[in-house]
Amino acid sequence: MTLWQPDPALIRRPAYQSLADQFARAIHDGRLANGARLPTHRRLADDLKLSVQTVSRAYEELIRRGLISGEIGRGSFVQTQRREPEPPYLPERLGEVIDLSILKPVCEPMHLERMKQALGWLAENLPSSSALSFRPNMVFPRHRAVAVEWLKLCGLDASAQNISLTNGATAGMTVALMSVAPPGSTVATEAIGHHTLVPLARYLGFNLQGLPIDGNGLIPEALDEACRLSDIRAVFVQPSVINPTATLMDAARREQIAAVARKHDIAIIENDVLGPLVEDRPPPVAAFAPERTLYVTSFTKITVPGLRIGYLAAPDRYVAAVANRHLVSNWMATPLVAEIATKWVTDGTAMELVRWQRAALRRRQDIAGEVLAGVDYRARRDGLHIWLQLPADRSEESFVAQARLQGVAIAPGTSFRISDTPWHPAVRISLGSTTEGELRAGLGVVTKLLLGDPEHLLLAI
Repeated sequence: MTLWQPDPALIRRPAYQSLADQFARAIHDGRLANGARLPTHRRLADDLKLSVQTVSRAYEELIRRGLISGEIGRGSFVQTQRREPEPPYLPERLGEVIDLSILKPVCEPMHLERMKQALGWLAENLPSSSALSFRPNMVFPRHRAVAVEWLKLCGLDASAQNISLTNGATAGMTVALMSVAPPGSTVATEAIGHHTLVPLARYLGFNLQGLPIDGNGLIPEALDEACRLSDIRAVFVQPSVINPTATLMDAARREQIAAVARKHDIAIIENDVLGPLVEDRPPPVAAFAPERTLYVTSFTKITVPGLRIGYLAAPDRYVAAVANRHLVSNWMATPLVAEIATKWVTDGTAMELVRWQRAALRRRQDIAGEVLAGVDYRARRDGLHIWLQLPADRSEESFVAQARLQGVAIAPGTSFRISDTPWHPAVRISLGSTTEGELRAGLGVVTKLLLGDPEHLLLAI
C-alpha cells in the first residue's frame, strides 16, 4: 500500500471528479509510482468520509483516463504506461456465457445456408477479373454501378465514380478519416460515439473532440461553437440508431448539422451501417450536404456478418484522396466477397435479408420491453441494441462485473465515451447476438441486478 493519501479538505463537487483529479496529479507528479496498489473502495471511502459509490466512480474515471487498472480479486493499481484500449465486447466467447456485449445481427441456420449457396454460385460464375486482376478499376466498375442502386435504398443519390468498395464499415471509416483529417488536425464527434474512434485518432495522429448530445443526437450549436474556437477539420456522426444511445436524428437536425458544416467548410463523415434496415428514417446527412459528406455503409450488420463489404461514397473534392488512402491501406476490397454482395443486391437477396432482420429485431425489442418492464432505457424498434442508464449512484464497472459473474456479458458505457465531461454510468446491451431464450434469460439477470440493492464487489486485500 502506498503512503500517499488524497486530502479530504481539497475535495470539491462533484466529489468523484475532484478525487480522481487528486489521484491524477499524484500519478503525474510521481508521488504514486507505476504499479502502486491503491486502497480498496471501502477503505478509502471510510478514510475520506465519502460514500463507496463516490470512490467507485473516481476509480472508474481513472480507469477511463488510462491511469489505473482494476483487477477483480486483486485490487486497483497505478498504470502509467499506456495500454491498448479494451474492446467493449468479449474478444472470445468462453464457457456458458450469454454474450450481450457484441453488436451483431440475428443469425440463424438460414444465413449459413444462403452463404453456402452463394459460394457455390461463385464457384461456377467467378469472373476472371475478380480472381486474376490487381487493378481495382478492372474489377469494380460493374460493382460500383450496382452500389448506386443500393445507395438509393439508403436514401442517397451517388455517381458510380464517387463510390469505393471497402472491406466493411471500419475500413470505410478509416479511409474517410485519413482523407479529411491530416495528422495534428481535429475531428469533432458525439460525446458518446464509436468505440474505435479514440484509438483510431491515436494511430492516425489526429485529435478527437467529443461534443454534447441530446435526445436528437449531436447538438448543432455545440458543433458551431467548437468550429469557432478550434481548428475543426471534420465531424463524424452516426445519426441513424447505430450510435450507442440508439438515437435516430430527425431531418431538421440533420439539415442543421449540414448547415454548420457548410458554414465552417468542414467535412462530414457519416456512418450509416444499418442503411435501409431502419424503416421510415429521414434521408442521410449526406443528402443535405452531398458536396462535403463521406458516407459509409455496409452489409455486415444487416444481412450476414461474413459479407464483409461496404460502400464509401465521397464527393468530387475527396475522390482522389479516398482512392489513394484506400490503395495504401487496403489496396482494394476483396473481390470474391464483392461478387456475392453484387449478386445479392441485384437478385433481391440483400433486401430480403434486411426485411428478415428487421422482423427478427422487432421481436427482440418486444422481449426487451417485456423483461425490462418498468426500467427506463433507450431503444429504437429496428435497432440491434438498447442503451440502459444506471442510477447515478451505481458503479458501472461493478455492475458489468456482477453481470459477468452471473454469466451475462454486457458492454460498459464508458467504452463509447469520447468527451471528458461528467459521466452518467450506463451499459449497452446487444439484442441480436444470441438466441431469443438466452436473450430473455440475460435480460432477466440485468433486471434483477438493476432493481436489487447496489452491492459492490469486495476485492481481496
